[in-house]
Amino acid sequence: MSNLPSQESIQASAKKFFMDSVQMKYSYNFEWLGRPIIQYPQDMLAMQELIWKIKPDLIIETGIAHGGSLIMSASMLALLDYCDAAQNSQVVDPASPCRKVLGVDIDIRAHNRTAIEAHPMASRIEMIQGSSIAPEIIAKVHQRAKGNACILLCLDSNHTHDHVLAELQAYAPLVTAGSYCVVFDTVIDDIPENMHGDRQWGPGNSPKSAVYEYLKNHSEFEIDKEIDEKLLISVAPDGYLKRLK
Repeated sequence: MSNLPSQESIQASAKKFFMDSVQMKYSYNFEWLGRPIIQYPQDMLAMQELIWKIKPDLIIETGIAHGGSLIMSASMLALLDYCDAAQNSQVVDPASPCRKVLGVDIDIRAHNRTAIEAHPMASRIEMIQGSSIAPEIIAKVHQRAKGNACILLCLDSNHTHDHVLAELQAYAPLVTAGSYCVVFDTVIDDIPENMHGDRQWGPGNSPKSAVYEYLKNHSEFEIDKEIDEKLLISVAPDGYLKRLK
């Protein structure tokens, strides 16, 4: 599969599919364990691979929406805990899980919160309501991150350049060496302006432009191009950032 980037035909097909699928809101078709996730299956699979490989103690996610991504992360962390326990002949207490996911959103709708808190994965999920770039929220997240040996970060809230750059500056330092900061919707930069509708963001004012700006002064991170080359279809091209040191 490593020679996929040289296959211009399949890349062109993937690009056409993506542009067509954006217009039909393809990402709204999927759920994870009963909750809408609003992601492309390719990125869902990529996240599964990363979580299994990295084995984080804590996953921090900005942007909650319906909670599907929180549920997915929590379910993967549950698998990690159960596998660890099985290898050590131990029993996992579902009420006191080791690994957890922390979600941050400026507006956690009541019906979404109720559904998330009623889900079987709820014991692994913590939520904070407030702007992800507000000083008091940043302080809460940093406090919660203390004591975790391995942290994975996912940014998927407001998609403007300034907001995502502020999130990177606030939270990327929490990512541990060998883990990832995944910046979703970098593909906004690759979608024609007229396809964005009435949005604050667009080409040049997007998660991808924020990533490029952040990386200018942060050599401890690099874009994992192998993930892009493998997926072909993704909402996060150049958004899988691996922390090297």
